[in-house]
Amino acid sequence: MSGRLHFPLRIPFVEQLGLELWGFGDGKAELRVDLAEVHLNSWQVAHGGVLMTMLDVAMAHAARSHHSHDPAQGPGVATIEMKTTFMRPAEGRLRALGALLHRTTTLAFCEGSVLDDGGRLCAHGTATFKYLRALPTQGRHAKALQRATPAPETPT
Repeated sequence: MSGRLHFPLRIPFVEQLGLELWGFGDGKAELRVDLAEVHLNSWQVAHGGVLMTMLDVAMAHAARSHHSHDPAQGPGVATIEMKTTFMRPAEGRLRALGALLHRTTTLAFCEGSVLDDGGRLCAHGTATFKYLRALPTQGRHAKALQRATPAPETPT
């Protein structure tokens, strides 16, 4: 796993956090991020939500990476369960490593770790993902937003 890659799918939240994909294939994935002020909690270390997102995305990519010759074209995944343990405050440049432990036709069981730039374990997670036949489409999302948005009032 070497060199920065493009994410196979656009995930706006991941883009907003500045996560970078550095490895993707053979049941493994690696993400990196340089912590900035926006990532910090009140103690000036990485917010737990950043670490959990890194773990979730790394493990989901590991689960997806095992399908077909082009993992970017494989099925989508949805997180159905995740457990996270925080070991130490996370600072500096972080790496999240995800690994596929076992899969069935419909489920993927994964683990992940977040390491600081000194290689120290900051957080560890396990998760179960459900394989989806197709990824959500923009059309379905747009229709859901349309239903949730009230119609503008017309003057009487």
